[in-house]
Amino acid sequence: MRSTRAQDSDRQYRMPLKDVLQQIEARFGVKIKYNENQVKDRNLTYALWRFRPTVDETLSQVLAPLDLKVNKEKEGVYKLKEYEYYRWPVQEGWEKLDTLAARYHDKASWELRKDSLRKELWKALKISPLPAKPVSKPIVTPVRKMDGYTVQNIALEILPGVYVNGSLYRPMKAKGKIPVVLSPDGHWQGHRFRKDAQIRFAMTARMGAMAFSYDLFGWGESGLQFKYEDHRKSLSQTVQTLGAVRILDYLLSLPDADTSRVAICGGSGGGSQTVLMAALDPRIKLSIPVVSLSSYFYGGCPCESGMPIHLCGGGTNNVELAAMAAPNPQLVISDGGDWTAHMPEHDLPYLQKLYSYYGKRELMENIHLPQDGHDFGFSKRKPVYDFMIKHFGLNEKAVKDKQGNYDESKCTIEDEKALYVFGKNGEKLPGNALKGYENLEKLFQ
Repeated sequence: MRSTRAQDSDRQYRMPLKDVLQQIEARFGVKIKYNENQVKDRNLTYALWRFRPTVDETLSQVLAPLDLKVNKEKEGVYKLKEYEYYRWPVQEGWEKLDTLAARYHDKASWELRKDSLRKELWKALKISPLPAKPVSKPIVTPVRKMDGYTVQNIALEILPGVYVNGSLYRPMKAKGKIPVVLSPDGHWQGHRFRKDAQIRFAMTARMGAMAFSYDLFGWGESGLQFKYEDHRKSLSQTVQTLGAVRILDYLLSLPDADTSRVAICGGSGGGSQTVLMAALDPRIKLSIPVVSLSSYFYGGCPCESGMPIHLCGGGTNNVELAAMAAPNPQLVISDGGDWTAHMPEHDLPYLQKLYSYYGKRELMENIHLPQDGHDFGFSKRKPVYDFMIKHFGLNEKAVKDKQGNYDESKCTIEDEKALYVFGKNGEKLPGNALKGYENLEKLFQ
């Protein structure tokens, strides 16, 4: 007998998911797209009891127990997906932000919330207190001279045998103290070695600041110590955050570093780290999260939400974390092609209100590009340059042509391996280098 006919309490009104979806399609006149692997061996108890008057209510009742959901592609057409804890409906994200905002109404009440959140964030990341800093010296490569700037690759030991690798871009000639810009990268193919990434770091240096770009955990040279799939494990977020802290320790120890002009700027997953670091580390005085910030999206990678940071303080989200940067200047760059599409409608007014508690509403800016997609193209880089020139007093003449337009043509695009610290094939990896995620976990036990 087919399971669709075996409908009684002895069998808990059990039905194969595929049969349930077919009945939903027939009853409501819709199309549900899925592949066989998504429905194979999946069954639902009390299946037909979950049907409701509308298709949306029914889909929610049917799919939630199986950790599934649908995306509505157009009227009458749905696509089956695994449950995404990190992606909420827009309205629900806004309602969550409104609930958070009701907890404070002035600078004093917000400062109490911020201080409490910060302490919980450090604990959630498993780095409170911070682990002891290894006493080893930075590993550096010879300086490479470019047009108006230099590049040097640097590795720092952040835990016993665990290294963070990156490249330091500096102005060729500089007088006095110069700004520091931490530059985490996102999940785009090519990592920090991409052409658009190298251009951004080079332009920052040519304007008169030092920019440090570094590998995500498990990516780039970090792949010498850990598998690339380890990037999608929970400690990824912890190690990346600790790496950023240790990079700042190093950069701010340099004799020409201006500790009053410290920025962080990253896109996508790097934008999530930008928000987190600006919330955690008061040494950061300016932040620019690019195509990342949203009240209804928590970051789809464990390097953004692997640890329970969003459960801190009774629950928070990335927009509230971004507000923790106040009253320091902050530029949020959003676009129409991803989860930042609604930034100007609800999230931006919230952030401006928090900044107004300090009388600094004008320091919270948003560049919204409704026709753009999820990238770090020139349309995003230009406002980054403008914002750093505006607030850090950088030299715009060094990067503009006679017509006053930004000229990126003097930036050298190096081969990926030229940006390695440990050699083209990892032959210079230190002998004490820890390898394997299981050994990393032991450091936190």
